[in-house]
Parts: sequence; C-alpha cells; structure tokens
Amino acid sequence: MIESSIIPQAITTISELTSALAESERTTFGKILRSLDLPLDELRAKGIWSQDHYTRNCIFENENFELILLCWEAGQATPVHDHGGEECWVYFVDGNFKETIFTENGEGKLVPSKVTNVTTGDLTYMIDSMGYHDLQNVDKTRSMSIHLYANPIPRCNALNKITGELEERELSFDSRM
Repeated sequence: MIESSIIPQAITTISELTSALAESERTTFGKILRSLDLPLDELRAKGIWSQDHYTRNCIFENENFELILLCWEAGQATPVHDHGGEECWVYFVDGNFKETIFTENGEGKLVPSKVTNVTTGDLTYMIDSMGYHDLQNVDKTRSMSIHLYANPIPRCNALNKITGELEERELSFDSRM
C-alpha cells in the first residue's frame, strides 16, 4: 500500500488518481482527493449531461472503491439518500452546490439538520451514521463533482418524494469512461 507521505502533491490525470486510490488505504482517500488538479476541459469532454437528471459517469470501479463523475445541469439535485453503508467523499470539481444532511426526528420522519454551501475545490464526507443527504447544483450553469465510494454501492435507500418513504434503489451508470 502507498504511504500517505508519497501521495503526489498534485494529481493531474485520471490515471494518476485511480492509481493512487488503488494503491492506498481508505484512510488516505480524503488526502488524495484534496490533491486533485484535474484539467476541467478533459473532464467536461468525458462527461455526459442530461436535461432530465444529473448523470453518473463511472471513471473507475473495482472491489475496493468506485469513482464516479457526476455531471449536473443548473438546478439538478439528487434525491435524499444514504450510501448503502459505505463511506462517500465528494470533491466538487466545478460549480456551486448545496448539501443538506437529514436525520430522523422523533416521529421517524427525515428532517434537515445541516445545510452547507460548497464550491469548486471543496471536499465533503458522508457515511450513513451521519444521516442521509442530498446535493443540488445551485449554479446557473453546468457543474461537475467526483464521488468516491469505499466499496462500490450497487444500491442505496432514497426518499420517494410522493410517498415520503425510503425505498431501495438499484444504481446504474449513464456512461463508463
């Protein structure tokens, strides 16, 4: 495994990023993502956008982690969701976002407990013991974020806006890079 002291000062390619993650323990994943200096044009060229929903573009996946580029049109948001018991780091590549963390109240309903505005270069962390969360692109233009999950997440629980209940959802990718 790679020692955290030998993580490159700046990771400038997807290949360097996937290699650093593959050779590291999950305890260093945050430090690795903080060292990102990826060319925006390269990421924009690889991403796929949709007017209907944010897209999940798989950068790399193995048994230990999955790395996904989310591409967002203005105003798009995730449903309130968990991470299937896995750790999640989100690196905000480009744009302005709002993250809302939800916890259960005494009646078993999810209520907002923390709202954070994040922007290009910020890094957030989430694990199910912290609650549920959603993300929204609050920019007036396209935005991108990189999501790293320690162990792939084939399904998660997401809030159904109509019923107000959590439902298990199968996750898929819009593209593979």
